Amino acid sequence: MSKLISLVAPFYNEERGAAAFFERVAGVIASLPQYRFEVIAVNDGSRDNTLRELEAAHRRYDFVHVVDLSRNFGKEAALTAGLDRANGDAVVPIDSDLQHPPELIADMLEQWNKGAEVVLARRNDRVTDGRMQKLSASFFYRVHNKISDIDIPPDVGDFRLMDRAVVQALRQLPENRRFMKGLFAWVGFRTVTVPYDVEVRHSGTTSFNMWKLWNFALEGITSFSTAPLRIWTYLGAGASALAMLYAVAIVVKTLLWGIDVPGYASLMVAGLFLGGVQLVGIGVLGEYVGRIYSEVKRRPVYLVREEHPRRDQHDAAA
Repeated sequence: MSKLISLVAPFYNEERGAAAFFERVAGVIASLPQYRFEVIAVNDGSRDNTLRELEAAHRRYDFVHVVDLSRNFGKEAALTAGLDRANGDAVVPIDSDLQHPPELIADMLEQWNKGAEVVLARRNDRVTDGRMQKLSASFFYRVHNKISDIDIPPDVGDFRLMDRAVVQALRQLPENRRFMKGLFAWVGFRTVTVPYDVEVRHSGTTSFNMWKLWNFALEGITSFSTAPLRIWTYLGAGASALAMLYAVAIVVKTLLWGIDVPGYASLMVAGLFLGGVQLVGIGVLGEYVGRIYSEVKRRPVYLVREEHPRRDQHDAAA
């Protein structure tokens, strides 16, 4: 039997672009008759008519499997829901806004057949991003890869092909708070890269803003590095050393030249500075404690309200 390829596509408020996505994917599937395909479309609590569009695609195409989450859990949870249901020999997470060109899947499959277990899609440029997004993305990758034990390849998103063995490894990871780019990099396996040009969104606007991107970056750093905690050890030691040097300087000046010990202003500045340092340190500690708090509750990553398996699978089961 021919190999099965699973596409995992999260949807959030994509009612205007859903039909175009499935039409384009159907064209790619038709051009690759040597493979069987399934598209796992995960509705991540959309507030518009996205679910209705996904159900229409399920009726129209035999290869569509619809998963409707009970609310908006976020893209990482939606990806996890899709990966949990992917039955393919290879699995391809792909954005539903068509910024990830489905036509690249053919090149990915070619590399997979040559022995690659992971095929990364690296964007050639970031022309679709604003200036601040470009700068923040570049800064994040540099900082994360400097302080983390694993390197996340820059300009590579979730769009990639993964062998069945890679997906099985990802399913073994127990985290509730999931930073998928980091998890993808952590599992390793033989990896190659194919370039592609990012396309303009078919419709709508991205739900990510600077605040969400900042929180996403914090999630990535705290998921795979303890360096922010370690930094405060050195900052505390440095602040203590400076305080001791300053105390010695005051004693020497007073003994040699009779200069009065500085008063209220210097004490106020020192107190505010050290208080600020301590509060920031507590905030960093709180980020990690918050992650521990979320993990120990062991709540599920997502909840499914309704599910429509692909029709060919349902008919076979019947």
